[in-house]
Parts: sequence; C-alpha cells; structure tokens
Amino acid sequence: MTDWLLANRMYTLLAIPLLAFAEACIGIGLFVSGIILFSIAALLYNSGLISLAQIAMLSFPGALLGDQLGFFAGSRLGPGIHQTRLGQRYSARLQRTEQMITRHAGGAVFIGRFIPAIRSLIPAMLGISGFDRRRYLMLDAAACALWSIALAALVRLSSILM
Repeated sequence: MTDWLLANRMYTLLAIPLLAFAEACIGIGLFVSGIILFSIAALLYNSGLISLAQIAMLSFPGALLGDQLGFFAGSRLGPGIHQTRLGQRYSARLQRTEQMITRHAGGAVFIGRFIPAIRSLIPAMLGISGFDRRRYLMLDAAACALWSIALAALVRLSSILM
C-alpha cells in the first residue's frame, strides 16, 4: 500500500480522511485499526508528501463523518434494538450502558474519540440513548478537532524518535 501511495501522489490526500472515516465508522471501525491511519500519515509526512497541518485538517472531516454516521444509525435503530433477541438477551447490560452514557454523555464523546477499542461504538450508543443531536454534533466536532491535532502531534513525535 505504501508503494502505491508514493507512486500515486494525487490519491494521498484521500487516504487520510478515508482511513479516519473507516476507523470511526460503526461496524467498519471494529476491523480497521487506528494504527493503519497513523502509519499511513507518518509515512506520508516522513516522505514529505503531506504536512502536519494537512494531516490534522484531512483527518477531521473523516472522523467527524464516521462518528455522525454512527450516531445517526444508533438514533434510527436504537428504539428497535431493545426488541431484538440480542437486545433482550443483554437487556440489563444495555440499560446500564445507556444510563452510564446518558449520565456522562459529554465525557463519553471525548473518551470515546480517544480510545480506539470503543471509538466506533460510543456514537451509536449515544444515538441509541436518545442524546440530543445538536449537542452531540458540537461535542463531537470539538473532540474530533482535538483528536486530529493529537494525531498530527503523534506523527511529528514519531518522526523525531525515528
């Protein structure tokens, strides 16, 4: 993949937002690790194909779109999940999770954005819980902005340590 990106420079600017989306998107994010995004971003930066500012600016919309899709899916599918066999089987866990997320919703947005294992699940859980859409968008935009800056900072740190 790295050879392809280096040979097709015009596509390098698409790699960052697409990978940021994939690792944040519900379902896909469970299989696409953030380390892939980090590795590609570091490769592109160390090759001089992309700047740190571009990494931050390009990763932001992909992450935000992935989170918003998860929230939308949760809000649309949420009420029905309790009636499914799986929802009934894990009803107590689902209710405890919803209560915790509702109680700590603002923190859950930020914590969920920075913990890879739950990154793609928290937006859907907030949607399922009925969290306010506008408030989620504002909190998520702030969390994605911080995360994008942190990604660029980690890429820079990795280049210093190499």
